[in-house]
Amino acid sequence: MNGQPCRRPGCAGVIEDDYCNLCGLAEVKSAAASSRSAGSASMPSSARSAPVASSAITGSSPVSRSATGSRRTSRGSSRTTRKQLGAGLITLPDLPSVEPERAIMLDPKVPERKRFCASCDAPLKREAGFCGKCGARYNLAPSLKAGDLVAGQYEVRGPIAFGGLGWIYLAFDRLLSRYVVLKGLLNTQDESAATAALAERQFLAAVKHPNIVGIYNFVQSGAEGFIVMEYVGGKTLKQIRQERGPLPVAEAIAYIHRILPAFAYLHRQGLVYCDFKPENVMLERDDVKLIDLGGVRRIDDTQGDIYGTVGYSAPEAGAGPTPASDLFTIGRSLAVLLTNISGFAKEHQYTLPGPAEEPKFAEHESLYRALLKATAENADDRFENADAMAEQLLGVLREIVAGETGTPRPGASLDFGADLLGLDAGNEMDPVLPDPRYLPVPSLDLADPAAQAVSSALAVVDRAARITALGLVCKQFPRSREARLRLAAAMSDVSGEPGASGPGAGGSGPAGIPEASAAGAEQLLQALGSEDPWDWRVLWFQARVRLAQGKPAEARKLFDQVYFDLPGDLAPKLALGLAAELAGDLPIAAKMYELVSRTNPEFVSAVFGLARCRFKEGDRKAAVAALSRIPASSALFVRSRVEAARLLVQRDPAIPAPTLEDLASASSLAESLPLAGMSKWTLQSLIFSAAVTAAGPRTVASRNGAENGAGLTNPDLRILGQPLEGRSLGQGLESALRSMARFVAGDERIRLVDQANQVRPRTLI
Repeated sequence: MNGQPCRRPGCAGVIEDDYCNLCGLAEVKSAAASSRSAGSASMPSSARSAPVASSAITGSSPVSRSATGSRRTSRGSSRTTRKQLGAGLITLPDLPSVEPERAIMLDPKVPERKRFCASCDAPLKREAGFCGKCGARYNLAPSLKAGDLVAGQYEVRGPIAFGGLGWIYLAFDRLLSRYVVLKGLLNTQDESAATAALAERQFLAAVKHPNIVGIYNFVQSGAEGFIVMEYVGGKTLKQIRQERGPLPVAEAIAYIHRILPAFAYLHRQGLVYCDFKPENVMLERDDVKLIDLGGVRRIDDTQGDIYGTVGYSAPEAGAGPTPASDLFTIGRSLAVLLTNISGFAKEHQYTLPGPAEEPKFAEHESLYRALLKATAENADDRFENADAMAEQLLGVLREIVAGETGTPRPGASLDFGADLLGLDAGNEMDPVLPDPRYLPVPSLDLADPAAQAVSSALAVVDRAARITALGLVCKQFPRSREARLRLAAAMSDVSGEPGASGPGAGGSGPAGIPEASAAGAEQLLQALGSEDPWDWRVLWFQARVRLAQGKPAEARKLFDQVYFDLPGDLAPKLALGLAAELAGDLPIAAKMYELVSRTNPEFVSAVFGLARCRFKEGDRKAAVAALSRIPASSALFVRSRVEAARLLVQRDPAIPAPTLEDLASASSLAESLPLAGMSKWTLQSLIFSAAVTAAGPRTVASRNGAENGAGLTNPDLRILGQPLEGRSLGQGLESALRSMARFVAGDERIRLVDQANQVRPRTLI
């Protein structure tokens, strides 16, 4: 119980908030007490992210929603925290722990570049004396020396660093036989002030997180107060950066991604870190830790000192640090680990160089967008919290590792469902055309009061009945954002459903929506956007309306903003690629499809989209290579193989005609597929027809049926078992058409028989 002495052998501490205020370890409880408390834990919550303001590489420039005068609202949702350095995506070498006493400085002096007056911040020339500007007395020499005993328990071994609050010492805890660190809190001429300063920092004893250095005790030595902290051996990220220069992209992201849960923990405790930079993170063995809590303060503290470093601090931090300003420092630290930013503390004090200046930003657009979002000038435009930033950085890391290794790195999204095309294999013979109805759907916010009712309404199959059901939910829960969002989405859906007859099935493209439905959806979405300009889901559904109305250029701008909001998610890239393709911008469409399909081939819409782009660019082999990303386990595997064969033989006025190699590849694909019935003969007719055209026009040279081929010839090549010459290919095409006719009736059968008669080679009989 709190107030009771610590039960650990040799410890004289007292239990406070279930932890010892001396050894820092959890209270030793009886078996009965342990069983009563087992299983009790709190689930952290976080909310959705927000946009940034900067220029894009692929599209429009996003704007800050702060122009509306609103403040963003928080929409909490349960999130998981992916632990482990690099999230298992990359392997980093372990860094051995440094022997404690090897860290002691032999000649402890404060460099002149770090000598500043604590009262007026004026530069100081000497180590001790009086400030020439304000007259304050100062002494920058270490006040403790080796052998000094602090609080009768901590034997000083020597200084190991100089921080913003003074010297940091290595000491040995005689009572518990372990090395510790003494971090200065205050250096005054008033012992009572030092005592008060220590009392104000007692809240740090409650900070317990595996990625935050442990706080053991608070002690005083004359006019100085010290935090007694866990000793962490290793190297700081600053040291690693200085030794190696800019770090590999994946490695730098892995370090920052791993430290973000520590910030999420602090923020949930009502604390802000204030002054984060690479030197505050220690890499020891296979993990990282925050090692300096001297500047940590309560979020609601309006009187305490504010610490910060030029080039890292957010523009608004001087008015009071917040979780958003912490995220700014994290984004700046990641940028420092990755690049050499000229004018870091001057012209680029609050901004980043563009892709034209920094090749890594040009190469990794999602990373650049994530950095822009984290360091947005307006705090509301940044990631909403550390959990959201960690989740997006993890997505960026997956994308980068997949590109570097050539191996997909799929991962579940917390903000979107699956690619709907992957859930609807469709007819294996139908070409896959761009269709916005297959785009992933934003995840339902389970914290919304109408979440359960909305979920039930969405299960209604009939579109009109679904709209009615959602309308009733809106009346029952008039303040529910989810109900209104899903109603707008249902109203903006194009006619029919994916996989049903009509648009999107049988090879048809998407159709428009009734103007009344579009207007109603727009009205709902505009109202939702006015209430919360940072809700990216509003932009997502507005873009869906634009696509349904046949306005892909407008939809592209909206999807581009969602990409800024969620730089690590694949769904916005897929949507941006689709809008770009429909707008005729194949290079951007192909780039987005490539990023998505390379990272996660389960996004089959991106695979088919990339194949379409490569074909339109005239590269049949690249189109087939794209389709090969769909694994044999996929429900669309056969359909992808059929599509590959079709693209190999398909003719288009804008690209070169199929080659002999293309025909042979299509033939091999067709023969390897388990097709039967109409599907088998339809594919064969496509291939034979292309081969007949490639072999050239057939002319009757004599009554004995001899023929000349004016096109491609190769006596050793066979197409679906037939030699590459006019008569044999014609016979193969005729047979395929007649076989197709047996599966249909009426006018269609007559049409196929007529086609078979037209291609039948002439004979003397």
